[in-house]
Amino acid sequence: MAKIAFILLCHKDPDGVIRQARSLAEAGDCVAVHFDGRAPDESYARIREGLSGVAGVTFAARRVRCGWGEWSLVEATLEAVKAARTAFPDATHFYMISGDCMAIKSAEYAHALLVREDADHIESFDFFESGWIKTGIREERLVYRHYFNERTRKALFYASLNVQRRLGLRRKVPAGLRIMIGSQWWCLRRGTIDKVLDLCRSRPDVVRFFRTTWIPDETFFQTLVRHVVPGPEIRSRSLTFLSFSDYGMPTTFHNDHYDFLLAQDSLFARKISTEALELRRRLGRLYQDTGRPAEVSGEGRKVVALMTGLGREGRRFAPRAWESGGRVGKARSLHVVVCKKWHVAKRLAEAIRKATDVPALDYVFDEAGAALPDLGGIEKSLAKRSRHRLAVLRLIYEHYGADRLLICLDPSRADFLHDCRADGVRISVLELGVDFSDDYLAGHARRVGLAGDRTPAAAMAVLLPAIRRQFRLESDRMVDAAGDCHMLLPQNAPPQEAARILARFLSVPDAVAERLAETPHLFAD
Repeated sequence: MAKIAFILLCHKDPDGVIRQARSLAEAGDCVAVHFDGRAPDESYARIREGLSGVAGVTFAARRVRCGWGEWSLVEATLEAVKAARTAFPDATHFYMISGDCMAIKSAEYAHALLVREDADHIESFDFFESGWIKTGIREERLVYRHYFNERTRKALFYASLNVQRRLGLRRKVPAGLRIMIGSQWWCLRRGTIDKVLDLCRSRPDVVRFFRTTWIPDETFFQTLVRHVVPGPEIRSRSLTFLSFSDYGMPTTFHNDHYDFLLAQDSLFARKISTEALELRRRLGRLYQDTGRPAEVSGEGRKVVALMTGLGREGRRFAPRAWESGGRVGKARSLHVVVCKKWHVAKRLAEAIRKATDVPALDYVFDEAGAALPDLGGIEKSLAKRSRHRLAVLRLIYEHYGADRLLICLDPSRADFLHDCRADGVRISVLELGVDFSDDYLAGHARRVGLAGDRTPAAAMAVLLPAIRRQFRLESDRMVDAAGDCHMLLPQNAPPQEAARILARFLSVPDAVAERLAETPHLFAD
């Protein structure tokens, strides 16, 4: 039987903390609260009063004044861990959460998962090899000592760092320690907690090292757990769902995210907005539910990336530096067939290959397996093709000895058209106006990993309109990029109208265009 001792670190919203702790304790678990020493004393007193007499709630013996990125966050965690370990001798697991976290599964579900998997759940990746850090200083977090907070005392932080660099004051990692990194939101077994605390007592040099490490909450437990627990007993993932935007900001969840959150393959989620009172109320009840089946799909981070992307505007008109020598030339013409349904554009390209002498290629800048002539090796990598796309295009023209070329293009690649127009290539763009049924969009979501076979209908109902909007935005951007060169061939266009559009697009005789317009099952799925 599992019993969780929640390590609750919080610094605001005393009423929310009270509700959160009560909900967890009333479900049969227990909570050790650490309320930031920088927060108002009256807020702390309110929490103490609100939780007075609630069985299964205790408080850290000492309130630490916490600062983002500082050792103080680890110190506060250790204070709460020690309080929980003493107050709750029957707790089998210790689960770290914040005041912004809430359960997205029932206690019944959480306990069953922890019993079923006898392991520690903590993100733990090699600090130097994993690439986990995306921005900011990296190795410098460890090899130099940090006495100032980068957010509140930026000038002193970087002055201290630069002095140490100039004087060569690099330090070594404590002997026998392999530094790991990951999310600070973990769930550890009681035996692991005991071993970590024992290691802290026996290795003061380790604690001393992390005291002046920058952002140690992402490395301290992640490193020590790897040091005291065999690898097969560690699940290098957090049981708390969180995601970040492309600006490195955490996603905040609101009242309309209830179904979305329940579908994620996690036990908790952060950050729940303090203003999302209805969401907090529903999630608070959820943890105490029994007999509730969980429908899990787990594509949340990809969905968040999609939604974030929908809110971004950005177009690049200037050529990349590495493409300055890859000019295609003003004397060449490029016909571009644009379609989100790749199989439709490929059918038309195949028909054009048979009916004309225009070299017609498929999605050479979108599809890794697209057939290409030998271009000296650059064609073998999709990443290289995309990075040096004008140079690749010039090589294709030279291979065929032609001044005309046709390629297929995904609507998301409007930047490719900007590059071609800036280079002076004469382009004509034919967009195949296909219809997208809900079934097709659902299949697309599954193919690209935004949904799974078990994604709930409620979550899918929100996702499909978002995908439809994304497709529409991509088409609009493609139209803007093509300008006067854009033509549209609707799916339901009569054969005569389709032939007229194709004749204009390819500059071919009417008889050839009519044959192309009669391509069997052109728009069929």
